[in-house]
Amino acid sequence: MPKGQGKVIAQNRKANHDYFIEETYEAGIALKGTEIKSIRAGRVNLKDAFARIDKGEVFVHNMHISPYEQGNRFNHDPLRTRKLLMHRKEIDKLIGLTQQQGYSLVPLKMYIKNGVAKVLIGLGKGKKKYDKREDLKRKQAKRDVERALKDRY
Repeated sequence: MPKGQGKVIAQNRKANHDYFIEETYEAGIALKGTEIKSIRAGRVNLKDAFARIDKGEVFVHNMHISPYEQGNRFNHDPLRTRKLLMHRKEIDKLIGLTQQQGYSLVPLKMYIKNGVAKVLIGLGKGKKKYDKREDLKRKQAKRDVERALKDRY
């Protein structure tokens, strides 16, 4: 676990497969009602989630937080758009970076740090099919080397 990061609740493993992650930013997330209870229970899915800047604010879309089982009528819409809480300087920097061709904001992890839910978002450049194949070859070669070294000792 990286330094300063709390308990990881959910990870977007597909993000590293689909994007070259160039920079990461930590953001708080504005939640409603029983959402934090569902997050603490680990009922979060970041698989198809993406972030977008709209009118100077950052929002995360398609992040699924399951309704809390004991929540009754106070439950929330699982796929609602949620606001990310970031410093103005960071948002202004991201506006400039995401306007470049091929860059997008992708949620990488959700974790709880000091009792507060945080999202690690990455500035990613989309990979082409041949880039993905190259990464798979590199991973396989690394595994083979590690396996050979393990058998040797």
